[in-house]
Amino acid sequence: MRNAIAALLAATTLSGCINMAPPHERPALSTAPDYPTEFAGDVTLGQRATDVAWRDFFADPQLEALISQAVERNRDLAVAIAQIEEARGLYRIQDADRLPTVGASADAARTRGPSLMGPGTDTTSRYSVGVGVTSFELDFWGRVKNLSEAARSQYLATEQAERAFRLALVRDVASTYFASRGAEEQIKLAEATVTSRKEGLRIAKLRLDAGVTSALDYRQSETLLTQAETQLASLKLGKAQADNFLAVLTGGPVAGPLPAPLPLVAQGQSPTLTAGLPSDLLVARPDILAAEERLRAARANIGAARAAFFPSISLTGNLGFASGSLDNLFTDDGFGWSFGPSISLPIFDFGRNKGNLTVAEARENIAVATYERTVQGAFREVADALAGRRYLAEQVEAQERGTQATRRIADLARKRYQEGVSTYLEVLDAERNLFASEQTLIELRRAQVDNLVTLYVALGGGLVERS
Repeated sequence: MRNAIAALLAATTLSGCINMAPPHERPALSTAPDYPTEFAGDVTLGQRATDVAWRDFFADPQLEALISQAVERNRDLAVAIAQIEEARGLYRIQDADRLPTVGASADAARTRGPSLMGPGTDTTSRYSVGVGVTSFELDFWGRVKNLSEAARSQYLATEQAERAFRLALVRDVASTYFASRGAEEQIKLAEATVTSRKEGLRIAKLRLDAGVTSALDYRQSETLLTQAETQLASLKLGKAQADNFLAVLTGGPVAGPLPAPLPLVAQGQSPTLTAGLPSDLLVARPDILAAEERLRAARANIGAARAAFFPSISLTGNLGFASGSLDNLFTDDGFGWSFGPSISLPIFDFGRNKGNLTVAEARENIAVATYERTVQGAFREVADALAGRRYLAEQVEAQERGTQATRRIADLARKRYQEGVSTYLEVLDAERNLFASEQTLIELRRAQVDNLVTLYVALGGGLVERS
């Protein structure tokens, strides 16, 4: 009995001695060693995005409450979390094949049949109890080990994919919230404009009735009002659509009153982020880590496919007691054991193993290309967001100056018209330009804060959460 157990343990220890999988190496970084200096600035200034909790990054308490609920109640995130559990279970199943499966059994049988000693019948009893190992593969070529490694890497990739989805959820909630806030500010501006133009139309009607102005001026005032009303209806539609999407992202309406929101102009009060180096993204971005784990899994599957060309050796064993009498079951006379290896060698498989190897190698090439594409995409996202941080700030500043100048032009046009120096067409153009300029300023402010969130997530921020 001791010899049998020792042989089984030795076989388990010796299995998996040879690994035929290609060694894992990260593909060479196919991006520039640094971000463009005119966008990135000094890499030593600011905080690393991965060190900034999302509750510290977002200054708006209402947005913070919405993100918190989305993390808890978003259905797509719940699916991603469940997929982690599924992958963990599959890994445990595959990893269990690396160790022998030991089972216990107990049987009792009572048989009545013709007597072998003469006429009549005999009744016999048979009792047995034992433990056994069924078809344990000696993994000399690393096939089972590589399948286990592949399942483990797939599990880790699923875990990183969930983290990547969590980042995308934070970004989507913030972006949709800013769209809703921007639409609300534009609606307020449009409503004030509609009120002002209704008053202007009323005055134009009085002037028309008094014969002071022409019907053309009155119709131009009417056109100016309808343009503002049309824009107001469009903005309300956009606001409703943003709110509906926000409800989906957060898993439903938020229970209880929400904190007061901040205006768009105050949304940019977030910590200054340092861009760091492109190589930092390799360990900061969960989508890159997930792509690397899938590459590991593909290489492990190559090892399993190569091992299939070699003999497969399996062991079966059993030891226990058997007796015709229950009282004499656990005695030396009733003890027995069996131990038997079996070997299977592929001879004619008509190219099946070679085809499996070809598939595994092709999937490795796909995984390498996917990893490189993911790294390049991450680099581009950061570079775009860095450029946006600089140039959107310049756009907002220029648009603020332009809006002030347009407002002064509108004031002058109204005075010139009231004094009879110019026609109402000049007022019409000035009012239209002012309304468009004010709407553009709000849109640029929304794009600026949205870009800051994009940069934060692109650099790997958003996973840390303080209580």
